[in-house]
Amino acid sequence: MSPYSNVDKCDWMSVTQGLIDEHPIEEDDLVDVILSAWDNIFNSTFGSHRIGITIFPKPQIIGAILHELIPAELEARYPDEFRGEETADDKDIVCMSDDFYSIELKTSSNPTKIFANRSYAQKPTEGKKSKDGYYIAVNFENFSKTNPSPKVLNIRFGWLDHSDWRGQASSTGQQASLSPETYQLKFKTLYSKR
Repeated sequence: MSPYSNVDKCDWMSVTQGLIDEHPIEEDDLVDVILSAWDNIFNSTFGSHRIGITIFPKPQIIGAILHELIPAELEARYPDEFRGEETADDKDIVCMSDDFYSIELKTSSNPTKIFANRSYAQKPTEGKKSKDGYYIAVNFENFSKTNPSPKVLNIRFGWLDHSDWRGQASSTGQQASLSPETYQLKFKTLYSKR
């Protein structure tokens, strides 16, 4: 059952803060891990090329790299507590002592929003990971020759239920998004460049 069930919307932010306070990763540590992972992108070489110098990957590529680096950085700092996803029913960041604290990670080059596959708006099927739980949302600037050193814009942490995701109305639509109210009440901004 959702921690927000039977709670007035005016009290949702206090539920969100309570969930964040209960999580084993401190807010400042989470920000440091994500910003370190971001910086590591610029310190990496791919063959003889460097990101932001000779190659400027598309946002989807950067998101995929962050999906690997952030869990790896958490695992390096907390080797007995966290690890990256290994199976289809794992979340992106697995809390080994209590799956309740496992985290889904969403990244986007949109300055303020995150998106998911339309399946996130549906109840999970057996053998698939739950779409309910803790989420980290990371927004970042695009890489380009005119912006070779983009920045992380926002880091948010909170709790989402699968019912928070709104699937595209079109039968061919593959995207799910969140309402402005969800960003305000179910996420806490831990870092903002703005």
